[in-house]
Amino acid sequence: MTDSAQLATHLDAIWPSVMDDYLGLLRIESISSLPEKADEMTRSAETVAGLLRGVGCPDVQVVAEGGQPAVIGRFPAPEGHPTICLYAHHDVQPTGDLSLWSTPPFEPTERDGRLYARGANDDTAGIAVHLAALRAWEGKPPVGVTVFIEGEEEVGSPSLAAIMAKHADALRSDVFVICDATNWQVGQPSVTTALRGICDCVVEVRTLDHALHSGGFGGVVPDALTSLCRLLATLHDDLGNVAVEGLKTGQVPDLDYDEARLRADTGILNGVQWLGEGSTVSKIWAKPAVSVIAIDATSVASASNTLAPVARAKVSLRVAPGDDADEALAALTRHLESHAPWGAQVNVTAGETGQPCVVPYRGALAEAADAAFTQAFGVAPVQVGCGGSIPMLADFQAAFPGSEILVTAVADPDGRPHGIDESQDLGDLKKAALAEALLLAHLANS
Repeated sequence: MTDSAQLATHLDAIWPSVMDDYLGLLRIESISSLPEKADEMTRSAETVAGLLRGVGCPDVQVVAEGGQPAVIGRFPAPEGHPTICLYAHHDVQPTGDLSLWSTPPFEPTERDGRLYARGANDDTAGIAVHLAALRAWEGKPPVGVTVFIEGEEEVGSPSLAAIMAKHADALRSDVFVICDATNWQVGQPSVTTALRGICDCVVEVRTLDHALHSGGFGGVVPDALTSLCRLLATLHDDLGNVAVEGLKTGQVPDLDYDEARLRADTGILNGVQWLGEGSTVSKIWAKPAVSVIAIDATSVASASNTLAPVARAKVSLRVAPGDDADEALAALTRHLESHAPWGAQVNVTAGETGQPCVVPYRGALAEAADAAFTQAFGVAPVQVGCGGSIPMLADFQAAFPGSEILVTAVADPDGRPHGIDESQDLGDLKKAALAEALLLAHLANS
């Protein structure tokens, strides 16, 4: 069964079962960052393992190396054919304020062709795509297939290296297909070839050894919060460009991100200006970005006329492709330490780092992917960058240097991953499943 029409017809027949299992997974509160959800994480992994067994996978195991459980399923390769590893993750982000959701996040709800639920696109949709592609082949794919469903992607994959080291033989593949990115838009598939990395730190500013009455000493003693604000303001120039010396800029595909679409995708308020110089895609894919993502200070509700002695902020830095996350964090630390206002004491505590990644797209793999996605979507995929970070890509490249990586997507820019009312376009979900089924066929013949 290598004809695209045959695969599409069979996918139509099995689609109701794919949707049932997709909805079932979305009802599991697999939030890896919350210790109280440990049982749900186990239930999620066991459910995925059961679904793989149900599709005929002969070798399925749930593994954990000091962290959350992952699932590895293996279909042996026919003689002379490659092995393809299909990756996704079964953990999801916390929900945030439940009152802001239009419908409960773990009760998937369809509206206007989209399915709303936490994890609907990131990355339960990726699991659904893999299962659907295998079902389209009736559990007998034309190539060797390893399915690897991780359980810690949303917390930075802390035990991934240990899993890859201990289970290297089970995971080793000719091609790794990572279904965890974002398509250019609904109906337009994409292949991600460059991803930013990430690092963060906590900066603490001290100006006093105890709080003071603002009437008694305001105007002569700098308070810590004002000092912190002035320090954070030095991270950008007046145009919004990142002003940290030593950070690099990468190279990414040049696509036109229409401003009307950008406004719709972001929800930017009228009158608010865009940051930085250059094209939109260069700023979100190829350049570093610095954001202040949290501040510890007296709340407005608890405010008094007091000069605060200490204030803290968490600063996140997206690292451009081609840069090094550890070196970027060092540059950020130097900047913060050297720009202390009014002689304030500044202490920087380094956080975690995740490396950026450049993913070559060429040769037989690119030809197979182009053909598969064109057949499934009716248009050829475009190469894109990713402003977000998937640090485990660099881990895969380091652990399996002889393998190729293909970063695919089922989500779209309106999916709101990590946010309120996360959703998945169901038309694209089905097209992505067909594309992956066709990709296996093309790789078998390449």
